Amino acid sequence: MEHMRLVRLWTAEGFVEAKEGKTLEEVAEDYFNELLNRNLMQVVGTTSYGRLKTCRIHDLLREIIISKSREQNFAAIAKEQNAMWPDKVRRLSIHNTLQNVQQNRTFSKLRSFFMFGVAERPYLHTKFPNGFRLLGVLDLRGAPLTRFPIEVVNLFYLKYLSLRNTKVRTIPSFIGKLQNLETLDLKHADVTVLPAEILKLKRLQHLLVYRYGIESYAHFHSKYGFKGLEKIGALQSLQKLSLVDADQQSSGIIMHELGKLTQLTRLGIINLKTQDGEMLCSSIQNLTNLRALSIMSTEEEEIIDIHHRLRPPQFLQRIYFTGRLQTLPNWIPNLHSLVKVYLKWSRLRDDPLIFLQNLPNLVHLELLQVYEGETLCFRAGGFKKLKHLGLDKFDELRCIQIEIGAVQRVEKLSIQRCKLLEKVPLGIEHLSKLKLLEFFDMPHEFLKMLRPDEQVNIIGGLSTFLKCILLTGEMGDGKFTL
Repeated sequence: MEHMRLVRLWTAEGFVEAKEGKTLEEVAEDYFNELLNRNLMQVVGTTSYGRLKTCRIHDLLREIIISKSREQNFAAIAKEQNAMWPDKVRRLSIHNTLQNVQQNRTFSKLRSFFMFGVAERPYLHTKFPNGFRLLGVLDLRGAPLTRFPIEVVNLFYLKYLSLRNTKVRTIPSFIGKLQNLETLDLKHADVTVLPAEILKLKRLQHLLVYRYGIESYAHFHSKYGFKGLEKIGALQSLQKLSLVDADQQSSGIIMHELGKLTQLTRLGIINLKTQDGEMLCSSIQNLTNLRALSIMSTEEEEIIDIHHRLRPPQFLQRIYFTGRLQTLPNWIPNLHSLVKVYLKWSRLRDDPLIFLQNLPNLVHLELLQVYEGETLCFRAGGFKKLKHLGLDKFDELRCIQIEIGAVQRVEKLSIQRCKLLEKVPLGIEHLSKLKLLEFFDMPHEFLKMLRPDEQVNIIGGLSTFLKCILLTGEMGDGKFTL
């Protein structure tokens, strides 16, 4: 189960009690940590920078929960035809097929409805002819939907609506009637335009409208969001907003409006124009709660102009900048809370490591076509907490040097598409925490040095603690477990 999905569902269900000085989401995180500490929930996956991503509960505990839920009319799961559930069921989860929905049953008390792995189109009005007006959660992710479900228009109490991973293209204007909606999840749907009526949703906290087009193993380069609304600043409760498409005539107005969304913790923008950078910087100063910022230019050569005088949000933890920078913004080294930095297409003339090496909490650094120099040097004492390092498409790079005492905690090092790189990084043998070394799409001569019979000469003592080397390139693919 996705961690963030669970947090939002708890909030929508009303399970989270407000606490002074904390958002409901932060309180829900506290609940989550308490369950982990008591071993009632287990971690399945985390991000590269240690954030919880997915979780599960033990099978035995799950069976106990299902049994208790059924006894107390709390929830029911329909996995097979003729499955029985209480008349006044409040939460219903349908698996595999809607044929499992019992006919002629009342759903007047239903609060939450989920579907998993259902192949047929969910014509809800036929399966639930009497409706479910008290519904607060409707999760249809992955359903074979091509149109927005018309039944939603009557769900005044709806707080959570997910059409993630569907083929829905348009959102009708009656979405404005859902005055209690807090989460609208359209990730990986086909929506690119939202109606102006969505600005009536004053309680909306999470607006996720984006999808990726994967071009190759190294690219998540095609991103699609939604056309920004000129009065988007009216959505004062927004905490997460992704992705705003700024490629329109009113882009300057939209960048100004973003500064009114002072509750934002996550903001994603695509197709940013150079001339809108100054206004965006002005707005970012107002977003003091911001934790994650993603900016993508209109094209590879377009400059992201975010070099203006800026007091950046001090709690910013993750930045993703895709576009030409020329120089790194001078405010980045002051972001002491940063744990992840992703830069693409920056094409810097100066070594970026000088500006990034003293970030005290940086764990994940990924650089794609960022530097045009021939030598890259990781200096002693730099990158004290870095664990994940990726270097991609440094077209002029010939030498990487790692001084003793640099990047001492790095566990994964990935180097790819550096066509002029002549040998493995000098000083790599000092990386005593390194577990995985990856070289993708590298030239023939480089990979020849990493054949099993040559590894001892090239890597030296590193093989005593390195677990695996992955190679792809002109010689084919290879995996060496050490």
